[in-house]
Amino acid sequence: MAPPGGSGGGGSGEDDKDAKHVLDEFGQQVYEEIVKSEAKNYIDDLKGSLSLASTNSELNYTNDPCKLIKEKRDKLLGTNSNRYPCGTRREDVNRFSDTQGAECATSKIKDSKNYCGACAPFRRLHLCNKNMENMDTNKDSKAKDNLLLEVCMAAYYEGDSIKTPYTKHKETNGDSASELCTVLARSFADIGDIVRGRDLYSGNDEEKKQRKKLQQNLKNIFENIYKELKKKDRKNGEEELKRRYKKDEDGNYYQLREDWWTANRRQVWKAITCSAAGGNNYFRQTACNGGSPTKGYCRCNGDQPNDHKANIDPPTYFDYVPQFLRWFEEWAED
Repeated sequence: MAPPGGSGGGGSGEDDKDAKHVLDEFGQQVYEEIVKSEAKNYIDDLKGSLSLASTNSELNYTNDPCKLIKEKRDKLLGTNSNRYPCGTRREDVNRFSDTQGAECATSKIKDSKNYCGACAPFRRLHLCNKNMENMDTNKDSKAKDNLLLEVCMAAYYEGDSIKTPYTKHKETNGDSASELCTVLARSFADIGDIVRGRDLYSGNDEEKKQRKKLQQNLKNIFENIYKELKKKDRKNGEEELKRRYKKDEDGNYYQLREDWWTANRRQVWKAITCSAAGGNNYFRQTACNGGSPTKGYCRCNGDQPNDHKANIDPPTYFDYVPQFLRWFEEWAED
């Protein structure tokens, strides 16, 4: 693998890179040189469709997550308050703190020891993904589509919960170097870690129970996705499929989860940026197509919430950077 900024992976060539530039370029190299090339034979089969999600028959009319969730949010959430992504609708949770930078208690961070470990940034402590703890795992044939809808709904509410409080936090703390698109990219990557089963934040005892429930839900869903994947007509590809997902026989489906995320991250990025305004841009000036900047809405190629364009990649690659490194950079910057 070439060093960040070198010939491999389309380095940005920008001078005086700070830590987040280096990490994002590293993530891009991982994505382009390893992840995308290895998963290319499975992307189309694992790509979900919001218009095919069977949560409600009335939903089958658009693949634009912003339009779908905005217009149908009440039907999506139903009457169960536990389905509300950010909590019970009665909670007033601060997403950013003017006094506390991170949660470093070893009891709340997976694999942390008394002498070393990661610190979860304050933003991560109240991620809006409660709907995923209470999602339906029984619709086998629509599993990849329904999961995409659930993850997009979590991302939509996460982005919305960040936009307004972050603007106020930024005004209060003028020395904060992070911009909105950067903060959204960090939450986007955390959601990706949850989907892929490698999130480090476990929380208190009650939160640990909910996270265990969420991970079991995801295992059940990916079991259904794998069953559907095996039904595909593959010319001389059945053995390749078995080799690709051999380690997933342990029931965790880590490789399948990785490939599903790769196939669907575009839509999740659209969902988390639904609340981003036209003046918001990602920090890397070469984030789009290997050489151009975003032009508003934290998106590439003219894509925006009210003008949905298909097949537009996110400008960020934080989701291919180890979580503890992202957290450390975030804590150091803010």
